[in-house]
Amino acid sequence: MKVAVMTDSTAYIPKEIRDEHDIHMVPLSVVFGNETYQEEVDITTGEFYQKIKEVKELPTTSQPSIGYVTEKLEELAKDYDAVISIHLSSGISGTYQAVLSAGEMVDGIKMYAFDSEISCMVQGFYVLEAAEMAKENKTPEQIIERLDEMKQSVKAYFMVDDLTNLHRGGRLNGAQALVGSLLQVKPVLHFEDKVIVPFEKIRTRKKALNRIIGILEEEAQQNDLRVVFIHANDEQAATELKDNFIEKFPSSEASISYFGPVIGTHLGEGAIGVGWYRK
Repeated sequence: MKVAVMTDSTAYIPKEIRDEHDIHMVPLSVVFGNETYQEEVDITTGEFYQKIKEVKELPTTSQPSIGYVTEKLEELAKDYDAVISIHLSSGISGTYQAVLSAGEMVDGIKMYAFDSEISCMVQGFYVLEAAEMAKENKTPEQIIERLDEMKQSVKAYFMVDDLTNLHRGGRLNGAQALVGSLLQVKPVLHFEDKVIVPFEKIRTRKKALNRIIGILEEEAQQNDLRVVFIHANDEQAATELKDNFIEKFPSSEASISYFGPVIGTHLGEGAIGVGWYRK
């Protein structure tokens, strides 16, 4: 059985790596006024952060249409028997549901949709693992079983410089518990039950980052980890965090990724995240 691996653009896996591992991608979009840009296709992350500085109103974001996903699956059906399709959390986007619906419309290929319950390169960890297993001719069932196993140890925490975007976009659930002073602090956020919720309320950016790194290092003392440091147009900050971590925990692996246009719209410039799972 020939198995394809598909994901959406919010995994932020660079094109050269997608090509190398034969990973297929459906893009989400950012909408500036009347102009729609498919992220990772029509607009780069660098162009997005530049454009954000030049416009008065925040862009909106949109998921791929069922029609678009259906066309993609029909293409894959020519060469593959099954597809493992891994997507950002169904709690913050309808992309996973759109893919499920499209899968029911296409004959000739069996769809295995996987809700990562998270996003960005932490979602990408699942995608890369699935792609490696597909190369080894593992069955779809074996791949899904492994992804479910990974999910037991996947963790991610992040902080944003300004919660306004998340608040306005309705992506920050549990905000009722932190009204008023919430927008004046740097809370550590995480995913819980597929949605973004505050983990701890912290007063400064430095303390918030220290808290996240403290959680990471506590786990790294017990296990070898695969870690990603994710930034919103602040690669220097992510690089420093990564270098400091690897110096302390050389048996773990660490990489750097980014919050691209769709996720960056909601988190805002300056956001930093850290995600990991046990190797």
